Amino acid sequence: MHLALQQAEQARLRGEVPVGAVVVRDGALVASGFNQTIGLHDPSAHAEILALRAAGQVLQNYRLTGLELFVTLEPCAMCAMAMLHARLSRVVYATPDPKTGAAGSVLNLFEQPALNHHTRVVGGVMAAESAALLQSFFRERREDQRSMKPPL
Repeated sequence: MHLALQQAEQARLRGEVPVGAVVVRDGALVASGFNQTIGLHDPSAHAEILALRAAGQVLQNYRLTGLELFVTLEPCAMCAMAMLHARLSRVVYATPDPKTGAAGSVLNLFEQPALNHHTRVVGGVMAAESAALLQSFFRERREDQRSMKPPL
């Protein structure tokens, strides 16, 4: 998760929501990614999607069977389904997302019995560190917006 948090910091430095993800095999880094939706003008450029795409390129396979993904924020529905389609063995996330989380906060796509693949999910790993990064980012953003408003 430390590497995923480093990726999240890269997103923050670029003005993106600080979410980072890494894909590992047997504890070794395969690929990484951080949010780039703004910079790439791409609503699908979430950290998880970019990490999955990079892992697919490294392994020359769209199936990532036996690999694990570590991400600093609970995956959204788009990312959760991509993880399931990739056939990851496990997803580990840091902090829950009460607004769009699809690993238990809002819904749990990973526990849908009708799906043909099931990925294990672990949440809460380094949650405080990830939450602090996100809270700091949004606090700074609100302060910047307030300072840009003209006085009445």
